[in-house]
Amino acid sequence: MNRRLFLRTGALASAAVSTLTLAGCSTAPSSVPAQADPAAGPGGAPEAFALHEATVADLQQHMQAGKYTARALCELYLKRIAEVNTQGPALRAVLETNPDALKLADGLDAERKAGKVRGPLHGIPVLLKDNIDTGDQQQTTAGALALAGHKAAQDAFIVKQLRAAGAIVLGKTNLSEWANFRSSRSTSGWSSRGGQTKNPYVLDRTPSGSSAGSGAAAAASLCAVAVGTETDGSVVSPSSVNGLVGLKPTVGLLSRTGIIPISATQDTAGPMARTVRDAALLLAALTGEDPADAATKGSAAHAQADYTKFLDTNALKGKRLGVEKSHLTGTSPAIALMQQAVAALKAQGATVVEVEVAKPVGALGDAEYQVLLYEFKDGLNKYLAGANAGIKTLADVIAFNTQHAAQAMPFFQQETLEAAQKTDGLASAKYRAALARSQGGARKIVDNLLQANKLDAIIGITTGPAGCIDLVNGDYSSGLDFSSPAAMAGYPHLTVPMGQAHGLPVGLSFVGPAWAEGPLLGLGYAYEQATKLRKAPELRGPLAG
Repeated sequence: MNRRLFLRTGALASAAVSTLTLAGCSTAPSSVPAQADPAAGPGGAPEAFALHEATVADLQQHMQAGKYTARALCELYLKRIAEVNTQGPALRAVLETNPDALKLADGLDAERKAGKVRGPLHGIPVLLKDNIDTGDQQQTTAGALALAGHKAAQDAFIVKQLRAAGAIVLGKTNLSEWANFRSSRSTSGWSSRGGQTKNPYVLDRTPSGSSAGSGAAAAASLCAVAVGTETDGSVVSPSSVNGLVGLKPTVGLLSRTGIIPISATQDTAGPMARTVRDAALLLAALTGEDPADAATKGSAAHAQADYTKFLDTNALKGKRLGVEKSHLTGTSPAIALMQQAVAALKAQGATVVEVEVAKPVGALGDAEYQVLLYEFKDGLNKYLAGANAGIKTLADVIAFNTQHAAQAMPFFQQETLEAAQKTDGLASAKYRAALARSQGGARKIVDNLLQANKLDAIIGITTGPAGCIDLVNGDYSSGLDFSSPAAMAGYPHLTVPMGQAHGLPVGLSFVGPAWAEGPLLGLGYAYEQATKLRKAPELRGPLAG
C-alpha cells in the first residue's frame, strides 16, 4: 500500500508537503553522474538493449517470425537485469531471478514449434512482486528478513492463471517491506531483504510503493510486463512515478489466494505495463473465479476474455468525466500537466466537469487505517499458519524484527505491526464500525458523484512527481495522491502517463464503478493514443540546479 495514507491520518499530516529542493536532495546518492547513461558500452557509446520498450505484440511478432525464441527473450532480459539491477545504476528492482525460467521457455518454444500457441502471453517473460507465492525455487518474503528462505508450496491462483496463459515467471521484484505496512516513517521501495529500489528516471528519487520493484523493472525494460499488488495506491502510485500504465482492478476480479495479505476488503493484484494494450492483455490472463477466495465468486460474469476489444481511439467521444477540482489549482508542476490533460480529453470529445472526491474520502482515512490494522493481523496469521516458514504469526514477525533490529530495522521501526497486533479480532464492534464507515462511506461518495453528475469516470492526478529517497526521515507527500477513493470503495483505478515535470513522470487517473475495467481501459487508451506522453527512462543521476 501507499504510505501516504498515514500522512493523511497521522500526526505528520501538517508537514506532508515538503520544502525540499530538486537539487542535492538524496540521502542515498547515486554514483552515476547527472545525464550519464549507466548502460554505456566501451568508450562511453550507449549500448542499445535489443528489447528496449518492446511491447507484448512486438515480442510475439519476433517469435512468430523466428527472430527470437522465448528462451532468447528470457536470456536478453536476464542479461539486462544483471547489467542494471545490481551493477551500473543498481536499481535493485529485482530480488531474484527464476532458476527455472530458461527450462520453462524451452517447453513453451517446443509448444510453439508444434503449432500450439496458448495466447498473447505465450513465451512472454513476466516479473512478480515478492508477496506473490510461486511454488518453485524462488522465495516469497514480502521483502522481509523475517521470511527469508520461505518457499511457497504452490503457486498463487493468479500465478497458475499466468502459467496457463503461457507467461514465464522471470523473477521476483523488490517492494516496500510488508507492502509498506510496517511503519509511518517508512521509505517506499526499501526492504530489509532487498535494500532500496531506485527510480530509473532520476536515480535518487523514490520509485514509490509498495510495488516499487515491479514499477522500476517494467519502466526500465527488465521485463515485458509486471504484476504488482495494491491495498491503497501500491499499483497506481509506482506506475505513475515510473511512467507506466497501472490498473488496480475491482476487488474480487483477481484472486488473492497465495498473496501475502494486508486487507481482505481492499487487496488486489494488478498489471503494470508500458502501454494500455499490454496492461489489458495481462489483466485478462490474471482473472478467474477461485473457490478459495470468496471475493471472486460471481466475477466470471464481469471478467472479459479479451479486454483489448475496449481499446478504441474514439472511446472518449461523448463521455462525461468528473475532474477532482483540487487538482486544477496549486503550485505543483503536476497541476499544469493536469490542465493540459483536461484540454486533451475535451479535444477528443469528452465533457469534463469539476467534482470534489478527495476531501470527503480523505475524511474517512482514520476508519480505513483501523480496518487495515484489524484485517492485516487476521489475514497474515492465516497466511503464516499455512506457510512453509518458521515464522507462524504476526507476533513472531515482531519478535524477529526486535531480535534482529540492526538488520531488519536500521532506518525505521515497526509501530504499524505492533498496532495491528493489539487489535482484538474481526468480531470486534470497533472493526465493524470502521469498515462500515470506510468502505461503505467511500462507495456512497463515489457512487453519488458518478450518478448525480452522470459521469463515466472520475479523473485526477494519480500522484505528484517522485520525491527524494530519504532513508533517515522517510517518505514525504506531494499532497496530490488520488488512490484512496477507488481503493477504499474497492473500485477500479487506471493510471496512464500524462507527461513529466523536471523529467519525473506523472500519471492521469481514471476511476470508475465496480467492474468497469474494460471501459476505463478504453478511456485510457484513447487518451494514450491521442497524447503519446510516455518517455523511456534514461537512468539519470540526481537533478542539477
